[in-house]
Amino acid sequence: MLKGYQGMVDGGANIAEADWESVSSILQVGGTIIGSARCQAFRTREGRLKAACNLLQRGITNLCVIGGDGSLTGANLFRKEWSGLLEELAKNGQIDKEAVQKYAYLNVVGMVGSIDNDFCGTDMTIGTDSALHRIIEVIDAIMTTAQSHQRTFVLEVMGRHCGYLALVSALACGADWVFLPESPPEEGWEEQMCVKLSENRARKKRLNIIIVAEGAIDTQNKPITSEKIKELVVTQLGYDTRVTILGHVQRGGTPSAFDRILASRMGVEAVIALLEATPDTPACVVSLNGNHAVRLPLMECVQMTQDVQKAMDERRFQDAVRLRGRSFAGNLNTYKRLAIKLPDDQIPKTNCNVAVINVGAPAAGMNAAVRSAVRVGIADGHRMLAIYDGFDGFAKGQIKEIGWTDVGGWTGQGGSILGTKRVLPGKYLEEIATQMRAHSINALLIIGGFEAYLGLLELSAAREKHEEFCVPMIMVPATVSNNVPGSDFSIGADTALNTITDTCDRIKQSASGTKRRVFIIETMGGYCGYLANMGGLAAGADAAYIFEEPFDIRDLQSNVEHLTEKMKTTIQRGLVLRNESCSENYTTDFIYQLYSEEGKGVFDCRKNVLGHMQQGGAPSPFDRNFGTKISARAMEWITAKLKEARGRGKKFTTDDSVCVLGISKRNVIFQPVAELKQQTDFEHRIPKEQWWLKLRPLMKILAKYKASYDVSDSGQLEHVQPWSI
Repeated sequence: MLKGYQGMVDGGANIAEADWESVSSILQVGGTIIGSARCQAFRTREGRLKAACNLLQRGITNLCVIGGDGSLTGANLFRKEWSGLLEELAKNGQIDKEAVQKYAYLNVVGMVGSIDNDFCGTDMTIGTDSALHRIIEVIDAIMTTAQSHQRTFVLEVMGRHCGYLALVSALACGADWVFLPESPPEEGWEEQMCVKLSENRARKKRLNIIIVAEGAIDTQNKPITSEKIKELVVTQLGYDTRVTILGHVQRGGTPSAFDRILASRMGVEAVIALLEATPDTPACVVSLNGNHAVRLPLMECVQMTQDVQKAMDERRFQDAVRLRGRSFAGNLNTYKRLAIKLPDDQIPKTNCNVAVINVGAPAAGMNAAVRSAVRVGIADGHRMLAIYDGFDGFAKGQIKEIGWTDVGGWTGQGGSILGTKRVLPGKYLEEIATQMRAHSINALLIIGGFEAYLGLLELSAAREKHEEFCVPMIMVPATVSNNVPGSDFSIGADTALNTITDTCDRIKQSASGTKRRVFIIETMGGYCGYLANMGGLAAGADAAYIFEEPFDIRDLQSNVEHLTEKMKTTIQRGLVLRNESCSENYTTDFIYQLYSEEGKGVFDCRKNVLGHMQQGGAPSPFDRNFGTKISARAMEWITAKLKEARGRGKKFTTDDSVCVLGISKRNVIFQPVAELKQQTDFEHRIPKEQWWLKLRPLMKILAKYKASYDVSDSGQLEHVQPWSI
């Protein structure tokens, strides 16, 4: 359906059959290939009558609508009116009686495409993550100029009715102040903001960033404009201030890896929902909850979205934040805790020392996690200690107190500022215990990958011998491989996926205008195929070879034949991903030579080993926020444990005081490492069960293989609960 509802009303060539090749190579293209348009005609019954007539001429009774709440509300109205429209068309002689019976029902499934993330019922709408990428790119660029000029930047981002983009980008860059429609600043904010900015300057901060949602308002529902804020800063403080309005830049660009995977999963779920729909099924919308695709009644979601606006209009701002859902409220609370430091004399001291350490290989987002831990710890009254260079540095006593301002500007930094090593604590237990005692460490937060997990197990096992380890210890997973048991996601994996996806896009583009070409690309991940599999899904690969799904020469042969057939059509690019440890003998060179030999006369081959570039780069918005939020949760756990023991001089010896903090399906969970042992394949350093393997068939289907997709998880229409969003 070209040009949205306008195309449906106009009919003719606007409604065309889409085949396999017509949607080939559009995965990396931003915007919409089939076009979109605001349509006045569809708002009238007459327009909807024309649309119904055009659909019936082609026997269409299933509609998948990708749009915002306006588009989806329109689709629901169209569905409700459908039988009436059919009767009217029959009365006018435009269709016969048989057609009325044959096409009696219209099924509607919605997918929310909106960069504002302003639709209740889903964690993320399609396009939001890509918009955040654009905003963060601009902020990172602005931050580099801060080294040369002391300036204040007022950045206006989109969000007329929803402050999600403003809030999350403020969290991702550690902005000094943020203005949102749902949570206006309290009376007298002008003075408070100026005090905050001048305090930050006094702490040697060279750059102030203020982020404003375009729909920002005060408690009287009056607009707060970026120009007004600039004027205030200039007149009150005399700072050199610039306004940057990002505008439609946020809508553009190539989609991020997260958006490509999200949209692909949603598209599949929408088609399954349409195939399963009955005349009694209400119109539904496909949503994301945690890492689960769920179906919700369309009108419940629309109603709640409208309730948010109503709460804002009636100045019930706490209700507006609550209705936006758990994730929005959590982001807001975390931002407030990390952005505003109380004076030292107002923070009750706990007299506890909490240490933070990075372990394993560097992963983008580690620094955001350290910053968050340090600031939440200080706000909770602890003294925060930084351990440099992993367990190696721990044993040597490379431990220093770290303060609130020491971690300023860390969220956008890649790698690990504290330094990180793969060394395990086993051979240094005596020395580490001595350092724990010398620095009176009461709790330990480990941020890292599989080595961090193994290290935590070793420290836990050493408790009997060394009472210094009888303290709360928690690990936050951070590794590009995403192979830590106890969590579906790890900090750093999203950045690595974006690197893989961007590189695949460039590699495919490098061959435009040449003859047909297949690229063999090797990704990182150890024995874990997450990057290869999800990278393949996001980049539109024809195959992804991973250790978890053994393959033999017959599979390789059938893949080559499949690709050869495909290349005889109008398709000119092939993409094959291979996880670095997927097979001892079927190496990247072997696969490259096999494809080269078999493709002779049809396509030629190139190979590329992506290597350590997957560990580098500035962290993606997802990793900055994930690192920030999950680390804040880890510190809350530590504070609760220490509070529990206060005054009792309690030693921590139980399993539940040594945990991995992770995300599982829809929940954030604390799992004792002792319990996770059973779920771990230690030889290959991966969890025994991995949720993303369920998406394997999806990539095969999208690469034109006949494969069956497990739909046992889907099918149940759920209800919207604001606190489960």
